Amino acid sequence: MAPQRGPLLLLALSLGLAGAQKNLDDVPVQPGFNAHEVEGRWLTVQLAASQAHLVSPDDPLRLGLHSIWTRGEDVEFVLFWTGEGVCQGVNITVHPTGLQGQYQGSLVGGTSMHVCFVSTDYSSLILYIRLEDAGEVTSLWALLARRTRRDPTWLQKFLEYVARFHLQKAPVFNLDARCPAAE
Repeated sequence: MAPQRGPLLLLALSLGLAGAQKNLDDVPVQPGFNAHEVEGRWLTVQLAASQAHLVSPDDPLRLGLHSIWTRGEDVEFVLFWTGEGVCQGVNITVHPTGLQGQYQGSLVGGTSMHVCFVSTDYSSLILYIRLEDAGEVTSLWALLARRTRRDPTWLQKFLEYVARFHLQKAPVFNLDARCPAAE
């Protein structure tokens, strides 16, 4: 897997893959969601996927979510590829749809992306991402937290979505360091 195939696999690796919901109405969103409150560093606690084969624990490259930021009303995900002499940062920006807690954007190659902030107390976060490329839908789910301490309430809530949408667990990758400064 090369960084050039990045955006689709990037999200799959860092945020997790999940069930292929064809209808966004099936996915709840956080009432009163405030994007500015999710800014900062996040750790991936659990991932789930409808197409878990896209995330291989044997892959020498690791893609991990580092942080989430806002740029005006847009939301930016900061991710890093690392492994075998590679360290490359990737930023993915999505724009508000006009619906509470929902954002959209597109990736290189024309893949459309829809992001829903499903549930958060701003210390834990359940995130849903729907990618569509040439009519093929890939849904991604992730349980994120500010700290490594796991909250059983949030884990239970996430596992309920895994069961509800018939998802497969995917390996979790957290990257603690940024890429070294360019020479």
